[in-house]
Amino acid sequence: MKDLLLIAAFALGGAACAGLLGALALRLLRHRSVTVALTVVAAVAVTAMLAGTLSVARAMFLSSHDLTVVTLVVAMAAVVALATAVLLGRWVVARSHDLTLAAREFGDGGDFAAPAVPATAELAALSRELASTSAKLAASRERERALEASRRELVAWISHDLRTPLAGLRAMSEALEDGVAPDPARYHRRIRTEVERLNTMVGDLFELSRIHAGALTLTPTRMSVYDLVGDALSGAHVLADEHGVRLTGGQVEAVPVLVDAKEMTRVLANLLVNAIRHTPADGTVAIAAELRADSGAVVLSVTDGCGGIPDEDLPRVFDTGWRGTTARTPPAGAGLGLAIVRGIVEAHSGHTDVRNVAGGCRFEVTLPLPARGV
Repeated sequence: MKDLLLIAAFALGGAACAGLLGALALRLLRHRSVTVALTVVAAVAVTAMLAGTLSVARAMFLSSHDLTVVTLVVAMAAVVALATAVLLGRWVVARSHDLTLAAREFGDGGDFAAPAVPATAELAALSRELASTSAKLAASRERERALEASRRELVAWISHDLRTPLAGLRAMSEALEDGVAPDPARYHRRIRTEVERLNTMVGDLFELSRIHAGALTLTPTRMSVYDLVGDALSGAHVLADEHGVRLTGGQVEAVPVLVDAKEMTRVLANLLVNAIRHTPADGTVAIAAELRADSGAVVLSVTDGCGGIPDEDLPRVFDTGWRGTTARTPPAGAGLGLAIVRGIVEAHSGHTDVRNVAGGCRFEVTLPLPARGV
């Protein structure tokens, strides 16, 4: 037993010395390649075994021939181990280099493409994460490009829509100032109309900026959908009469909802105004509300007689600046009404949708029902 303890002590002492030297070497070489680190680790393992073996061999008083044989065997094992460590290190470094090049291309704005040569489990997991991140960033860049294109288009439309009434206001004010206006009262009425139009556009821009900035503050109150629809209809009858459009309230269930009455009334008003302006004279615009108990939601719908929207344009209907026409001077508005509708509805945790129906299209606003006890 005493001999075994002595052998263990000699082996532990030799291995510990090799281990301490290896730890020092790893610390000094911690910023070097993986190949160097693996070589050091292999060298430490072999040196620890060699030191322990030689220490025990000397303590056991082996003959010189036996000691040489043991040393030669251990030395051959050390050569093989070091060679294997170097090859493994170079392979890992090569795979890491391929991954670095792919990540660099990804960082320069390209898509990440995982190296074709199989790598270690850790590098493969890293490749998968980078590929997933690349896909997300690609989608984000695509959304950013779409938003930028929409923003530029909106700026162009707004600039034109502001320039036209401002030019008219300037001309009418100069005519009034010079005393050459044939009918000053008519000029005054026209100026007031243009000012109201500009005020509406500025108000829409301010509302949209609040929505995009997340600064839209809601004051939810519990109210009946019936009352909500009634308020929207009462405000749209005048415009409907001017355009010769029939405005009807279809099936409206008295379902309670938790909404900001002012903002939600604006949603329905925007939908009704949009429907009335795109429905020809003698056409009909219908508003309805129905409960969908299976999904725990209420659906408010506005159906017009616009003749339908091209299928390729349906996904863009609620985009900022979309007006369904390439003309620079549409009848009214700057293409903000439906974008405001979507923003307000989403702030209420709802969603918007549009689809073509016979003779026109149907806009839907889906709102969640309030929780019990609210």
